[in-house]
Amino acid sequence: MTSAKNEVIINQPIAVIWDFVKEMDNWAPLVPGYISHEKVNERQSQWTFREDVGILKKKVTMLITIKEWIEPTKVTFDLKGINENMTGKGYFLAEALDKNKTKMSGYLEMTAEGPLAGIINAVLKTSVPKKGEEMTAAISAKLMELKPTRL
Repeated sequence: MTSAKNEVIINQPIAVIWDFVKEMDNWAPLVPGYISHEKVNERQSQWTFREDVGILKKKVTMLITIKEWIEPTKVTFDLKGINENMTGKGYFLAEALDKNKTKMSGYLEMTAEGPLAGIINAVLKTSVPKKGEEMTAAISAKLMELKPTRL
């Protein structure tokens, strides 16, 4: 199992963070290596992205299932590989620091299983923290572009 947690302070009210994070379509394209995503239903979507494994480039498709939405602070989710034997879970957590400043935390945990698990888990040890940092930075940058719609 490999996990990574990233935190960032965003100069936006918690309501702006929630309005963005509660909708998967807003943050799916910010996943490093993003190719596409498709909603299956209100709580599930299928994401496809490119993963570089050493010199190999793999197309990975995951089913993302939202476990809970706790407005305005938390979204938790599970991941299950469709074309790869991987599982995981994660969350976004927002904490209002003041009226116009919010701490956002992102957590991701991934595990590979099966005959190539040792190799894949070794790659995940470096790629999950790196991709988590990249995604946190991308979400933070996107959030800073938004104008508050409610206060």
